[in-house]
Amino acid sequence: MAILSRLAGVAFIVAIPIFLVTANVRFFATETRFYERGFRKYGAEEATGIPLDQLDRAAGEIVKYFEDDAAALRIIVTKDGQEVSLFSTREIDHMRDVKSLMRLVFRLNEFSLAYILSFVAAVYLWAKERPLRSLARQAMLGVGVGFGALIVVGAFAVTGFDAAWTKFHQIAFNNDLWRLDPSRDHLIQMFPEEFWQEATYLVGIFTLAEAVLIVALASTYLVLSRGPAKSKEQRAQSRERQAEG
Repeated sequence: MAILSRLAGVAFIVAIPIFLVTANVRFFATETRFYERGFRKYGAEEATGIPLDQLDRAAGEIVKYFEDDAAALRIIVTKDGQEVSLFSTREIDHMRDVKSLMRLVFRLNEFSLAYILSFVAAVYLWAKERPLRSLARQAMLGVGVGFGALIVVGAFAVTGFDAAWTKFHQIAFNNDLWRLDPSRDHLIQMFPEEFWQEATYLVGIFTLAEAVLIVALASTYLVLSRGPAKSKEQRAQSRERQAEG
């Protein structure tokens, strides 16, 4: 039973950084305003030859695609006076892989949140097996694990984002559909590497800010809930009573 309790505690510590990272990835992946801002900042209209209003509509359809059960992403736009598919077959197939990855991120986000809430409710609120001070310490440990992971990922991104981004694709996808041509493929014209570099940094910054907030709250609780320090005489008397008992 003690082993199961320890394993549950370790899972709680690990679930905290998983939840924070996946929550922020999910936020940016489903925020159409972030896409629209990127289109304007990185010149998507000039690169694709497609008006911004149609690209903005496409952003909404991409977000919808991540959240619905459609097998393929098919977006029709008007280019040079003709209605055409925004994405080629290769791009559509790649977006199918991206959708699978996003759905995994969404499920991890939901599962980690459910586990965190269930663990806190079962161990600390309902059964009251441990004091809340223990919860504060575990939360800080979880933040520490996440902070360590962020340092490793951040080091790779800062020293060479191109290489890190390529390695990510090689790990995340089992094909080379992600290798697109910026001279003709609209997907990479709409979302150039600079866009993803900014998104990666923002996810890191948001996660770090949330981690700092958790540490601040946990530290404050630990300080405020700390009882008066016992004197040597009181500690000795306490040990004597325990021995007699």
